[in-house]
Amino acid sequence: MKPNKHLLIHNTSQLLTLSGGAQRGEGLGSLGLIEGGMVVIEGERILAVGSNEKSFAKQFPQASTFDAQGHVVMPGFVDPHTHLVWAGDRAAEFEMRLQGKTYLEILQSGGGILSTVQATRNASVADLVSQTRGRAWRAFCHGTTTAEVKTGYGLTLDSEIKQLQTILSLGSEGPFELVPTFLGAHAIPPEYQQNTNAYVDLICSQMLPYLINWWREHAPDRPLPFVDVFCERGAFDLAQSRKILKKAKILGFPLKIHADEFDNLGGAALAAELGAASADHLVKTSIPDIKALAKSNTVAVSLPGTPFGLGEEDYSPAKEILKHNGLLALATDTNPGTSWCESIQFIIALACRKMGLTPAQAIAATTINAAAAIQCDTQIGSIEPGKQADLLILETADYRHLGYRFGTNLVSYIIKQGRIYPVKQPAPETSFMTGVS
Repeated sequence: MKPNKHLLIHNTSQLLTLSGGAQRGEGLGSLGLIEGGMVVIEGERILAVGSNEKSFAKQFPQASTFDAQGHVVMPGFVDPHTHLVWAGDRAAEFEMRLQGKTYLEILQSGGGILSTVQATRNASVADLVSQTRGRAWRAFCHGTTTAEVKTGYGLTLDSEIKQLQTILSLGSEGPFELVPTFLGAHAIPPEYQQNTNAYVDLICSQMLPYLINWWREHAPDRPLPFVDVFCERGAFDLAQSRKILKKAKILGFPLKIHADEFDNLGGAALAAELGAASADHLVKTSIPDIKALAKSNTVAVSLPGTPFGLGEEDYSPAKEILKHNGLLALATDTNPGTSWCESIQFIIALACRKMGLTPAQAIAATTINAAAAIQCDTQIGSIEPGKQADLLILETADYRHLGYRFGTNLVSYIIKQGRIYPVKQPAPETSFMTGVS
């Protein structure tokens, strides 16, 4: 449906505005809730927010109206950490883990990331677009209106660029909005297993300089992609991670880091030191590193789908992050090996059960704080005048059903840049079994 000049969304039960910017520490969960609130959209932007229907009707007499039918209206979810672009699957690896193999054992035997690397290297851009499109659409239908997407399943310059081409191609299709990240330092490629430093040098001396020129040619109107590194035992150590990120920062790239998924190597503190947008995973993060993050604007991004997918019991220490006044966000980590999950709603349910977050905290962590983790919080993540009109209409009157319920999709309509997308048909008024003998 094309955006109207003015569109008035009314008859809400709860309007969650999430206004006021990213939320730190114990302030996480401030929903900016307006009972029976209304939103006016002009084109692709939010024009007005309030609760006085008579005033709105007088101010916008020609506005088209959309009846929320007494349901929750809230910002679209933002997913700040995904590996959405890949080829193939790792169902066999899942079975190996059930038989007792650890993630690192599978990686060391040539499985894990490296098996996806081989499949992705062999795929064309058209293949990758085709395989990724369905995942992107499922994420969108579950309410994710913007997602960060990483490369990292090629580990050669050509194959990493191929993934960036895929991200740009899918992003141009819409309506799902994609924010790219270059993750050439995702794993040590087979060709460099005995000489990781040589691969680090390749990234710094060739890949990053080439990337900045390639990006200016192919996406001149877009900000530079993030540069990320997997700082972890079996991948890149702290010194190697520092070298890559410092080079990227000198070239003008914004930064991210994978840190502390299996070991506390100091990656989170490095992210804070270098002014990274986010430090992600953070399962084994120490209190000193948590304090370093809390003193910075680096967002701590937890990925609860990953320990769940690995069958592990340790999750990000969310309570400690909030206790020390950190910025906390949540993401799916959508990937073929450990978290093939396109639903932020399920991540909210996990965070409530495994990390002790309230539904309100988890909602803030997947909207305004998630937007801050990809440096887009001035444009998306809340319902405020001037921001992009990315909204969800749920099929429930109480926001707490997010977190309370799981394994289902509570989004009935998505509004992306002012365009309305119906997600689900209404429940039948008569039995499904009518007419069945």
